[in-house]
Amino acid sequence: NNLQECNAKMPDAKTLPGVELNTFFDPFGFTDNNAGLFFMREAEIKHCRLAMLAAAGWPMAELLDPVLAKAFNLAPVVDAVDRNPNVLNGGLSKVNTAYWVAILAAAAMVDVYQINKANTGDENYFPGNLEWDPLGLYPKDKKGQLDMQAKEIRNGRLAMIAVSGFVAQEYVQGNGIVEHSSFFFKPFFM
Repeated sequence: NNLQECNAKMPDAKTLPGVELNTFFDPFGFTDNNAGLFFMREAEIKHCRLAMLAAAGWPMAELLDPVLAKAFNLAPVVDAVDRNPNVLNGGLSKVNTAYWVAILAAAAMVDVYQINKANTGDENYFPGNLEWDPLGLYPKDKKGQLDMQAKEIRNGRLAMIAVSGFVAQEYVQGNGIVEHSSFFFKPFFM
């Protein structure tokens, strides 16, 4: 079984990129053995990447949705107080069904590609390595690669917390992130 082989090749969880001295956090002991560690790291990388995209895209959607909707003669997706549609705020029905189908199809294609890549037995494969780097930003040396992986995990974890905060803040305070934190998104002289 390739997954068992991948798990066996994984280093100890306390030595993975993104875990520094005295920062290891696993109160339930999920990583006490390597069973499932490869899968958990793959899942964490995917969630980190999605959260980083969401953290950048959330305020951009609030800023640009009304402008783009007007330009294309469409109804805005954000609500009257500039909140993005989500499970707590509602409004998900405003998003076209074709969009959801396209997003799910794209996600499924990436997932199938990743699963196939992980099951090839490639010695150079590690969780999250889809070999897609169109800008050539991924370092060539091993130390640089481990540093980049650690930065991706740390920033992704922060992004997961940020997006959770966006959702909670919009729900509790009843206005959009851009409105609440306008000093980040709008010039101070306006």
